[in-house]
Amino acid sequence: MAESKPALRPPVFTKVDQLRPGTSGHTLTVNVVSTKMVLQKGRAVGPHVRQMRIAECLVGDETGMIIFTARNEQVDLMKEGTTVILRNAKIDMFKGSMRLAVDKWGRVDSSPEPASFTVKEDNNLSLIEYELVNVVED
Repeated sequence: MAESKPALRPPVFTKVDQLRPGTSGHTLTVNVVSTKMVLQKGRAVGPHVRQMRIAECLVGDETGMIIFTARNEQVDLMKEGTTVILRNAKIDMFKGSMRLAVDKWGRVDSSPEPASFTVKEDNNLSLIEYELVNVVED
């Protein structure tokens, strides 16, 4: 008997202003506004040196902007002015502010066509500081 694979669901694209702390599984189409290399170092793993690169990239769409933490191969795709598709992205909290990241379970792809929107630069979600509050129920 041949088992039929379940049909793949079409992705549901999220807008930047819908992102909330502690959420994951987001698929977004964003424009890269700026890129800043934060860490670049090599470490010896066996006979060859393994590079570790981390860059903070300001990405956004027509609803807002957020800082995206690009790691290793992702850094090469994050060039200013390019449009990328972030699949299975998650929100990491860093010093009380939101950062967007794609781990090994997600993908960063360059978009086949440039974005038709302009980035809303006055709504930066990474500038909003959040505080974890424990609620005690009676």
